[in-house]
Amino acid sequence: MQIVHRAVAYDGHFKLNQLTIKTDEGKELPREQFAPGHAVAALVYDTQAHQYLLTRQFRFGAERELLEIAAGMIDKNESPETAVRREIHEELGYEIDQLIPIVTMWPSPGTSAETIAVYYAEVSRQTGPGGGLAAENESIELVRLSREALLKEPLQDAKSLLAVQWAQLHK
Repeated sequence: MQIVHRAVAYDGHFKLNQLTIKTDEGKELPREQFAPGHAVAALVYDTQAHQYLLTRQFRFGAERELLEIAAGMIDKNESPETAVRREIHEELGYEIDQLIPIVTMWPSPGTSAETIAVYYAEVSRQTGPGGGLAAENESIELVRLSREALLKEPLQDAKSLLAVQWAQLHK
């Protein structure tokens, strides 16, 4: 299969592309592709308090608050490493001491062009208030969990589940 035509169908807060896919048999198929951009996320561990730091915030896709790892979009001309450091500071108020890449994944490749670079981050000093950016209308609650509490938490967010499973195997 190959893409033979691509057009922007919608360009608002997110982008939606209209694609025409040509099959190996020559048939052309119209498809829509959600193109929100690329993101970063990190499971954050405070080495001084011996706690995991997660966020709780309203998510429009889920239409409710979710408990999840810190995450956000990569800005234009920004590296994933720079973006994850910025997001952890904005959302949690911490500076990163150690950053370990876990995986870059496609959360929903059947419909979305988004990738998420997932990390494990260790922190030891809070240098800001966290809570997100008022200019972006963010209202993020910092949630501190022991390892035992984190493993009992019924997480429903894929990137968070993946990061916690990685930590179970590696930390």
